Amino acid sequence: MSKFLKSTALAVAIAMVAGPVLAEKFGLGRMALPEEIAAWDGDISPDGMGLPVGSGDALDGEEIFADKCASCHGDFAEGIDNWPKLAGGADTLNHDDPLKTVGSYWPYLTTTFDYIKRSMPYGNAGSLSDDEVYAMVAYILYSNDLVEDDFVLSNETFLDVEMPNANGFIIDDRAETEYPVWTGEPCMQNCKDDVVVTMRALVLDVTPTQENAAKTPEAAEVEAEVVEAEAEVAETTAINAELAAAGKKVFKKCKACHQVGEGAKNRTGPILTNIVDGAAGAVEGFKYSKPMKKVAEAGLVWNDAELSAFLAKPKAYMKGTKMSFAGLKKEADQRALIEYLRSFDE
Repeated sequence: MSKFLKSTALAVAIAMVAGPVLAEKFGLGRMALPEEIAAWDGDISPDGMGLPVGSGDALDGEEIFADKCASCHGDFAEGIDNWPKLAGGADTLNHDDPLKTVGSYWPYLTTTFDYIKRSMPYGNAGSLSDDEVYAMVAYILYSNDLVEDDFVLSNETFLDVEMPNANGFIIDDRAETEYPVWTGEPCMQNCKDDVVVTMRALVLDVTPTQENAAKTPEAAEVEAEVVEAEAEVAETTAINAELAAAGKKVFKKCKACHQVGEGAKNRTGPILTNIVDGAAGAVEGFKYSKPMKKVAEAGLVWNDAELSAFLAKPKAYMKGTKMSFAGLKKEADQRALIEYLRSFDE
């Protein structure tokens, strides 16, 4: 018998022996028990069914958020670089470039709880306790001005929160109304002769990066205002221009939440024009925390000493403040920032 025929015969014999073996099941594992399935079943319905027992308020959530989430989403849920913004965007859904956040867009609060519980914090998903998730959701609501800082969010009070865009969605009935129309034979008539691009993507910086992050229009506008204001500072003899210039660099840590100068608007934090030697809690149209309202009523004035103490460690200076920024440890940075803000006194 030739070598070729011997090889072929051997291959056929191996296949006949191995075939039945490969067709059999390996017999590994077992059916999951009901209690094991229940342990992994974290589904939560929009009507609140499936919410775990627990509770938390915004004050506790602020500390958790600052520790586990602020590095991406900002101290006030305003977003850093291109990481998602979780707060703001009220009344922007009818704009050309709406800001879709938990407060402005999400219709169900249960989605927020479910997503955080399953997927956050980044890199350590599923590590939060139910109480921590309730507290964090409460802080996000507070950042969107939907609840007060002392509101206790729990499985019992969860549905008491009214989401602004709860009625902004419609039932997807395309399977009944549209699919039958488009599943038949294509007409292949009156087709266009050529394909023309009618619209191009304007925003391509969709991946957050630590370096070279694209500036948002808001950030560019603020920076332009700061540059213009700095030119005015150089002409003001009462201001230490060199110190104010150093303060401008420090102010970069504040720009995500605050604006200053002509045309400034309240953002997550109030505008800081006329803040130096000005009365606390006096910016019109800004919703201050209860602790800030209390010291404002007591007549607190933001002189250099008070501002320095606040900037050094806001949480220690005023328990319950919305200012969750860790603070400026260096006195030189504090002085420089105050001098920079002083240059915007009118």
